[in-house]
Amino acid sequence: MNPELYLADLEAKPAALDALATALEEGDPFDGLPENPRRVVFLGMGSSRYAAGVAALRLRAAGVDAVAEYASAELGHPPAPGTLVVAISATGASRETLDALERHHGRSPIVALTNTPGSPVTLGADLVVDMVAGEERGGVSCRTFQHTLALLLALQARLTGVKADLPGLVRRAADATGDLLDRRGTWLADVLELLSGPHGVYTIAPAERLSSAEQSALMFREGPRRPADACETGDWAHVDVYLTKTLDYRAVLFPGSRYDEQAMEWVRQRGSTVLAVGGTVQGARALRYAGDGDPEVALLTETLVAELVAATWWAGSAG
Repeated sequence: MNPELYLADLEAKPAALDALATALEEGDPFDGLPENPRRVVFLGMGSSRYAAGVAALRLRAAGVDAVAEYASAELGHPPAPGTLVVAISATGASRETLDALERHHGRSPIVALTNTPGSPVTLGADLVVDMVAGEERGGVSCRTFQHTLALLLALQARLTGVKADLPGLVRRAADATGDLLDRRGTWLADVLELLSGPHGVYTIAPAERLSSAEQSALMFREGPRRPADACETGDWAHVDVYLTKTLDYRAVLFPGSRYDEQAMEWVRQRGSTVLAVGGTVQGARALRYAGDGDPEVALLTETLVAELVAATWWAGSAG
């Protein structure tokens, strides 16, 4: 992994998203998907599983039986002709995902979502979907995570029959991403100071965008090796609130939960430090960006803040 190349990967996000939007205009990447599967099982690890968790939740809300499983789990849905398995692996070589697929080969229809056509995850798949994210030379999943989310929205549209302007959404996300990148000179230094503390960074997001908190915390751990953990906003009052009493608590909040105020009430009482990305919340420093009022634009964009912070910290520690 390389911090300079990781930053270059982040700076290439808008162009990569434009390329994905063009690919979505040219055709449905899920054309050929089995009709009306009885259930959908997502398999993946790390960032892939984070994105899958949000996709499964959205499908269930639309009435589709869907679950995101740890590919490493010994117990999982049994194979069946009516079970559509969506295996997600940017490299196409995640050992746990390949192992989990063994029980489904020849017994369940399989979709492989990968950034590496011809990789092991594609072998035996009934349909291969290219993430169209380009090579991530920094060695960190960033564009592939963003593209996975966008493509899983396309899968949702296909399975539910609900029409959606996915190319338009992806281009709005490209604009939002470009806005954060172009204006980083006006916000990044302040955010670095805000989040620099002795006890790490905590990330908080509503269940519908929990992947943003999970991916952001991972970025703090993976590059600069800083302590970080993610929490769902409503659950925060049951599992993480205790940390505000004893730590120099620094958090990134992705607003949008009906329980934002419940969390912030404790934060204000205890003088903790919170950055609200994409919204204005009483007691938190706000960082706004173009299009942040659209939850789907936010889903595809907001992790860039943590990624840029992580890139800066990582470059400093590497130097």
